[in-house]
Amino acid sequence: MAVTDTQNPLLGETTCGSLLQKLQEIWDEVGESDEERDKMLLQIEHECLDVYKRKVEQAAKSRAKLLQALSDAKLELSTLVSALVDKGFVGFPEKASGTIKEQLAAIAPALEKLWKQKEERVKEFSDVLSQIQKICGEIAGNACEQTGAPAVDESDLSLKKLDEYQVKLQELQKEKSDRLHKVLEFVSTVHDLCAVLGMDFISTVTEVHPSLDDSTGVQSKSISNDTLLSLAKTVSALNEDKKQRLHKLQDLATQLIDLWNLMDTPEEERRLFDHVTCNISASVDEVTVPGALALDLIAQAEVEVERLDQLKSSRMKEIAFKRQVELEEIFARAHIEIDAEAAREKIMALIDSGNVEPAELLADMDNKIARAKEEVLSRKEILDRVEKWMLACEEESWLEDYNRDENRYNASRGAHLNLKRAEKARILVNKIPGMVDTLAAKTRAWEEDRGISFMYDGVPLLAMLDEYAMLRQEREEEKRRLRDQKKFHEQQNTEQEAAFGSRPSPARPAGTKKLVGPPNGGTNGTPSRRLSLNTNQNGSKSAAKDGKRDSMKLAAPANYVAISKEDAVSHVSGTDPIPGSP
Repeated sequence: MAVTDTQNPLLGETTCGSLLQKLQEIWDEVGESDEERDKMLLQIEHECLDVYKRKVEQAAKSRAKLLQALSDAKLELSTLVSALVDKGFVGFPEKASGTIKEQLAAIAPALEKLWKQKEERVKEFSDVLSQIQKICGEIAGNACEQTGAPAVDESDLSLKKLDEYQVKLQELQKEKSDRLHKVLEFVSTVHDLCAVLGMDFISTVTEVHPSLDDSTGVQSKSISNDTLLSLAKTVSALNEDKKQRLHKLQDLATQLIDLWNLMDTPEEERRLFDHVTCNISASVDEVTVPGALALDLIAQAEVEVERLDQLKSSRMKEIAFKRQVELEEIFARAHIEIDAEAAREKIMALIDSGNVEPAELLADMDNKIARAKEEVLSRKEILDRVEKWMLACEEESWLEDYNRDENRYNASRGAHLNLKRAEKARILVNKIPGMVDTLAAKTRAWEEDRGISFMYDGVPLLAMLDEYAMLRQEREEEKRRLRDQKKFHEQQNTEQEAAFGSRPSPARPAGTKKLVGPPNGGTNGTPSRRLSLNTNQNGSKSAAKDGKRDSMKLAAPANYVAISKEDAVSHVSGTDPIPGSP
């Protein structure tokens, strides 16, 4: 093998040629044979080939690694672009030519950028998914059981997918807000109901869920389906309880008012239970005052009702007689006669026998009072006309007394007032016949409508009117006889004066009979026993007041009798003034 000396003298470096030359010099000096020398050179050549082979193999391996790295880089770049970037996006140029290292150098910046973007996107996905997982757990009621961050699907980290998750998160947040609002409404309703019912709000609401306590923040309250369902059931149960308690309290309030009215309980004592009676007509929704339907308040009302019931039984006679007095007063004002003593004895017998419930007895008496008031209302028009008739008869009596007074025209004190009253009385007296006719017509219509007689203080009113009309007719006939007698006496006086030249003093009659009205009536026909109120007639207290007024107005004289036609002549005097016809 020819060995060329390739020593580079300029560089002074040891080369293969210089080493081979040095080896030749050594061999020459040693005196190696050519065979030995060829053998040594062949060995050196084999060793050099081995070194080249190893280097080539190393270079091939290095190239293969670079190619694999380039392939991995391209694959990762493609994967990241697919995961992070929407379809159709072109933002990373790819260098297809050049050495392997040049291609790797071109891809490296894009990969680094995508890695950072992927890391940020994964964090965003993790945050959104964590919130979604949390809200879903709160809705499902197992938020406490969830641990660890949710797994993120790194195969799709696009903005479109992120937007989808964010839209879902917003929907869940809205649902959470709606559920939280509903929970707070339920809790507020439970609070109000517990206040009205006098119940412990904290223990009631924490039985549903511990997080519903006031000490817990709003965002930490349970919004699960179970919580909402339990709250709805609790509110429904409390509303039903409120309805039942209100119904019971209203029944107790009604009983209290009935018992108070029954026993005339004073207002001061009634005011002690205003908190009970104030809701007697309220609806369920209108009762909002705290403690208005508490159990202790209902128990207090029950105790009071029981006490009044016992008191009512002990005062039954007093209450019943009170009703009887009221009934007698109504009949007395309407001039209806009843057997008060028999009615009282019957009430006493019923109470003593125990065969009738006090409430039934009082209800029966209340019905009688109601019917009596209706009867009074139906008699009112006729009674008013009777009152006017009696007043007119009283004025007629006064007018006759006034006409007999010889000094009525003297200038005495109050004479002008009497004169005016006399003028009005004459007008009123002239209306009496019309009053009697109208009153009789009204009375007959009333009797035809009801099929019974109209009784006035136990006497048929029509009989009283007929008797009054008969007596009035008799009085008119008496007046005519008096006028005829007066004319006869005047004629005799005139004849005597012509015969004897002097006129005797006119004889004064002993007195002129006044018209007496209805039988047993007052002066000048004013009804007394039959038309006036007798305070002892039916034992009523209030009748005494009306009776006092009417008796003062309508009382008959003690010597009142119906004067016959024959007796009237003995009372006639020719000098007394004769009242004008009414």
